[in-house]
Amino acid sequence: MNRCQWCNEKNEKYVLYHDEEWGVLRLDDEYLFEMLVLESFQAGLSWECVLNKREAFRQAFDGFDRFKIQLYDESKVEELRSNPDIIRNRLKIQATIQNARIFSDIVKEKGSFRAYLEEFTDGKIYYETNLTHSTLSDAISKDLKKKGMKFVGTTIIYSYLQAIGIINSHDETCFKYVKKEDRN
Repeated sequence: MNRCQWCNEKNEKYVLYHDEEWGVLRLDDEYLFEMLVLESFQAGLSWECVLNKREAFRQAFDGFDRFKIQLYDESKVEELRSNPDIIRNRLKIQATIQNARIFSDIVKEKGSFRAYLEEFTDGKIYYETNLTHSTLSDAISKDLKKKGMKFVGTTIIYSYLQAIGIINSHDETCFKYVKKEDRN
């Protein structure tokens, strides 16, 4: 079975992620926040590195509960910084706390983070490959930064949109590729 070239087939977690999750449209707020956190921690690293630590992140960050995360204080930041099972970058940890607050503000204002994203996408799925950013990711990144989020550059947001299924980027040779005639 052919997969996207980036998928390390020797890593079972990576194969499962590729086959069952990446590019599958999922827009519930809990998942959208989890993926935003993980994508933010990816900055400067590989997705495989982050994915391998996903369960440790889930435990360390209270199941990605944004309501708990937005209340983290300096002692919690230090606890996270001493956790050898996660990425311990202080700026990324602090950004996660700030981003949790802003994410919650957006949900309160728009009703859901999905509704916020749909202001940019009109509910469409985008089919494109071999890009690291687009006018869509540029616009969302710019708006999130304006709202005060950190580690949400256009490349991170592009990867985020791919992960949550708004951008479908499976390689043409991949068994998950959607042919033009089958696109909605």
